[in-house]
Amino acid sequence: MNERAPISAVLTRASQVATLLLSGAALAGALYLGAVSMGRVPAVGPFLDPAHGIWAVARTAELPREASLRIAGLKDSVAVKYDERGVPHIFAQHEEDLMRAFGFVVARDRLFQMELQTRAVAGTLSEMVGATALEADREARAQGLAWGALRKWNAIPDTSEHRRLVTAYSDGVNAYLAQMTAADVPFEYRLLGAKPQAWKPEYTYYLLARMSLTLAWNDEELRRASVEALVGERAADALFPAEAPIQEPIQPVAGRRGPRIAGGVLPPPAPHDTARLAIAESFQRAATSATLSTRRGDGNGEVAVGSNNWAVAPTRAAAGRALLSGDPHLQLTLPSIWYEVHLQVPGLIDTYGVTIPGGPIVPIGFNRAMAWTATNTGADVLDYYEETVDDRRHPTRYQLDGAWKPLELRIEAVRGRSGRVLRTDTIYHTHRGPMIRAGGTWLSRRWTALDVTDEGRVLRLASQARSVDEWMTVMGDYAVPAQNFLTADTLGHIAIRSTGHYPVRGGAARGDRITDGTKSANDWRGFWPPDRYPHAKDPAQGFLASANQQPKDPQVDPGYLGSNWPAPFRAMRINRLLRTDSAVTPDAMRRFQTDPTSELTEFFLPPMFDAVARASVTGAVDTAAVRGAALLREWDGRFTPDNERAVLYDVMMEELGRRTWDELRGATNVRRAPTPSSAVLAQLMQDGDSPWWDDRSTQARETRDSLLVASIGAAYRRVAQRYGPPGPRWRWSGIRTATINHMLGVPGLGRTRIPMPSGRGTLSPSDGNGSHGASWRFVVELSPDVRAWGTYPGGQSGNPVSERYDDRLPSWTAGRLDTLRFPRRAADLASPRATLTLHPER
Repeated sequence: MNERAPISAVLTRASQVATLLLSGAALAGALYLGAVSMGRVPAVGPFLDPAHGIWAVARTAELPREASLRIAGLKDSVAVKYDERGVPHIFAQHEEDLMRAFGFVVARDRLFQMELQTRAVAGTLSEMVGATALEADREARAQGLAWGALRKWNAIPDTSEHRRLVTAYSDGVNAYLAQMTAADVPFEYRLLGAKPQAWKPEYTYYLLARMSLTLAWNDEELRRASVEALVGERAADALFPAEAPIQEPIQPVAGRRGPRIAGGVLPPPAPHDTARLAIAESFQRAATSATLSTRRGDGNGEVAVGSNNWAVAPTRAAAGRALLSGDPHLQLTLPSIWYEVHLQVPGLIDTYGVTIPGGPIVPIGFNRAMAWTATNTGADVLDYYEETVDDRRHPTRYQLDGAWKPLELRIEAVRGRSGRVLRTDTIYHTHRGPMIRAGGTWLSRRWTALDVTDEGRVLRLASQARSVDEWMTVMGDYAVPAQNFLTADTLGHIAIRSTGHYPVRGGAARGDRITDGTKSANDWRGFWPPDRYPHAKDPAQGFLASANQQPKDPQVDPGYLGSNWPAPFRAMRINRLLRTDSAVTPDAMRRFQTDPTSELTEFFLPPMFDAVARASVTGAVDTAAVRGAALLREWDGRFTPDNERAVLYDVMMEELGRRTWDELRGATNVRRAPTPSSAVLAQLMQDGDSPWWDDRSTQARETRDSLLVASIGAAYRRVAQRYGPPGPRWRWSGIRTATINHMLGVPGLGRTRIPMPSGRGTLSPSDGNGSHGASWRFVVELSPDVRAWGTYPGGQSGNPVSERYDDRLPSWTAGRLDTLRFPRRAADLASPRATLTLHPER
């Protein structure tokens, strides 16, 4: 390799990192978060070693201006040009060469991230970090994700094109490992005293399985069991309904220009059933843990992690070209979950977008003819069955249709850093999937993520589609995780479809209840056909949008897709913005992505103002409530960083939810069942005398109005006590912030307290600690010469000393998008930041 870029700035960053690592507090924090084995503190000396320590990381932090290498397996030379934003544009003559270079390039920037993600799925973190990770490894193996991923990989024919391409990607990763010098070893390996492991092609499917855990996990029947024990079945049906009470579906309803809001009265709560509650909570403890808390909430029933996408038809675009916006929200880490790339093979592939490091696909992006993006559908694709076994402690058989069937056994041995076995577990399987034990009960799990399907092949082929119709045809074979895929093309078409395998259930039509496992009649019978999926193409309204809401109005199709849907307030906001703009520009699409207004406020602020006014007339109101209401009347309802009223509204909503749903606290008040969504609370607002408004912790009988008055009064007192009188300390920018941690939680390598225009129901929701949010924002204009803009919170490099580690954070924080360079030829990318040429071995 030849001359590298100047590193004076890099050396400064290295000094800062070294200082942090020498801090006892930093090391203690790293140990606490599981970065290294408990009790084993990394020695200081190796970090200061000029040849192998943090200074070596600094020397390799930036890409060399020019580099040329030979790697095995190439048929022809491959040119990789990095633009000014550090995006590699890979130009190859053959698809297998492209995949080899793709693997090489991603490993060059994100090697440790690739391995860490893979080990998390495989349950081998203990081999890297020690016994600290034992329980996480045991749970990963019990989930069976690596087991299922290996089944998928083994089902791909050895002679198939897709298998060759995934293998070529893997070969590229290993080619990078083979030429890597000691100075190239990522910082985290040095911190842990570990060495990189060889890459296997099946690891691509481990990463796809990890996305299924994030996006297709649903334990609603276990959550619901607790609710039924607390308030009864009828109330549970109303609080966590299969039909969302506010309908703003992904599939537009002809002639409707706003949401459909359900009326009706919520059934009153029934008395607690303590015995059932104990059983239900044992189910939840057995099946869930912190690692499986994928449905992030704000503590008040609102799903705080929500993705958005929308497309505008040419008839409503200022330039007469289709527009598409993608805004997927996921966990925020450094390095980012995404890696930006441009792939080209003349006449075959010319694709730009983001990839998950370790996967040779571009699941979100665009080509010369079309663009695509996705939000999570959140469908119920996981069911639990209560099984009858022959021995509760050591079962060998389970009962099905009156006969005993043998259980399949999977032996899992978790090893530590030295290779010594730390724990051996036996995982039992029925024909439905792996089992878990909850007290004396065994539950089996049927989950689409463990089915033998091939999403990798489907997504790779879809990225080469030349039109919306072709893309949808290819994606007909896509299974999991179910996604609301939005597309637009240069022909002027826009389309959306909630694509994935939706079970057709035997027995009960719904999957949000634990099912009797002794009857095969209760098994899944297949999946919905693609023509039944929620979908729309070129609607009369001229736009399409999704934000995790229920995808199809049950009045159009009552078929069960799931329950307890996220509130549709983000979708309502997107649709309002698009309805009121008949000449949308790419810049307007960008502004919409960080729009600070929430449709939720209209359901709660006016009734609160009225309640305080009526109470003031009768004298039944304290000064805190009056003062709080007066301050919120000054608020424009926008969660802008500089406003000083959003904090009061946010705490008021927290108080209202806590007081309203007190019936959902467990008998001991130690554990609390799930909280209904804000859409259910909005529905309840229509019934001012519902028994749900009564706060059981008081002697009085509360109504909606009295609870609203009490909530704003309590909110004012809490905010004033914490932040003082109204003023700069109430400013939202100091309260609602993003936290982007290093993937190991190493202090100093993350970024904290980043102001966000975020609030309940806004397009950029947050769970309060700000660790989840917009992981990639982009806008595409489908003109004959496709134009695009985008950014994500981080940078291309996984090296914390590199300028490319977090260089995009300023634009992401400000809501700006960078121009995405999309050259047709390598020669069109003038003045590249760096160039890498890969040649075949002689």
